[in-house]
Amino acid sequence: MASRIADSLFAFTGPQQCLPRVPKLASARVSPGVYAVRPIDLLLKGSTHRRRRCVVPVKRRIGCIKAVAVPVAPPSADSAEEREQLADSYGFKQIGEDLPGNVTLKDIMDTLPKEVFEIDDVKAWKSVLISVTSYTLGLFMIAKSPWYLLPLAWAWTGTAITGFFVIGHDCAHKSFSKNKLVEDIVGTLAFLPLVYPYEPWRFKHDRHHAKTNMLVHDTAWQPVPPEEFDSSPVLRKAIIFGYGPIRPWLSIAHWVNWHFNLKKFRASEVNRVKISLACVFAFMAVGWPLIIYKVGILGWVKFWLMPWLGYHFWMSTFTMVHHTAPHIPFKPADEWNAAQAQLNGTVHCDYPSWIEILCHDINVHIPHHISPRIPSYNLRAAHDSIQENWGKYTNLATWNWRLMKTIMTICHVYDKEENYIPFDRLAPEESQPITFLKKAMPDYA
Repeated sequence: MASRIADSLFAFTGPQQCLPRVPKLASARVSPGVYAVRPIDLLLKGSTHRRRRCVVPVKRRIGCIKAVAVPVAPPSADSAEEREQLADSYGFKQIGEDLPGNVTLKDIMDTLPKEVFEIDDVKAWKSVLISVTSYTLGLFMIAKSPWYLLPLAWAWTGTAITGFFVIGHDCAHKSFSKNKLVEDIVGTLAFLPLVYPYEPWRFKHDRHHAKTNMLVHDTAWQPVPPEEFDSSPVLRKAIIFGYGPIRPWLSIAHWVNWHFNLKKFRASEVNRVKISLACVFAFMAVGWPLIIYKVGILGWVKFWLMPWLGYHFWMSTFTMVHHTAPHIPFKPADEWNAAQAQLNGTVHCDYPSWIEILCHDINVHIPHHISPRIPSYNLRAAHDSIQENWGKYTNLATWNWRLMKTIMTICHVYDKEENYIPFDRLAPEESQPITFLKKAMPDYA
């Protein structure tokens, strides 16, 4: 059961809010003594909007109320007004129009400047210098900070080692160096402080890019399958907690479940996986005892575990924000479209500048999904080009609490019509963690 729970907890991801708050449309002028009917958008499924007509009484000062049907034309499913309302409701700056089905990924790539694909060794090694320096500074801050400032030191250091992950991420996509052996070495070393096996992650991540937002086949975050949610009470409770309160650290379950089991890899991949696993186990066998010898068990917690948990907070948060929203569909293979998944199904999210610098612009994510070969230091130039040519189709956000609340309290169980059904609609008596989040999390956008 434990492995089944881990499998469920990290093949998918989502939040809920029984139904999202949608800003009210301007009310139509009606004469006294009538009921006005106005459209309210509930959930957006790709380009299919689900509406419910609500009868709203309009009071008159004198006399009886008469029921009179007053037709009010709903806005177009693709109207700018509707997208703006949904964006505000979900915590986005912009919800993009649906990309036409005849547009291909190559069409989008062909509009990108050729220079964004160029590898610059100086810029690549500058990113290594930034990460090594910021991580060293973080360890110094941990060593010197009084107890009440340790959370700030841990936050900095955890963000700094997330930069190591991004460097290894570039290496895995062959966008760090023209020398592929250098990339394999740097990628392996960059992942070691995270105790992350480089090759297993690379193989799984390549499949994420090949099948982004494809049901079952995407190896990153997905909605919870209904059959999984209904399979057992114990598993259901684990999933509710996993996709609710502990979701910002759910990547730990993914790390355990996806990267250490040789049976999950093709025969042609196994030898390289074994080398990565050997490197990780060697780091644990030598590095951890050395840390404990120098500073004790509490020192291991202080200098390694807490920054590592900070890294997983960003790993989980970045990943779920990139591809999870009530209006972004996951589609079965026979309905999946690469261009729509990579452009429409990927979210650009701005974070505070210090996070962007330490994490090497990994959240400038749309161009990365258009072409993983674009180095991280060229992502902003590529993003500017995409905005110029395809901007109206893109999903844009600035990190905020409403965005996180939407993901953590709405995007849960897969539904073909609505994309997601919240846990508390399916199992209200067991969804106290979601009810708590809805009350406790701020709604600031």
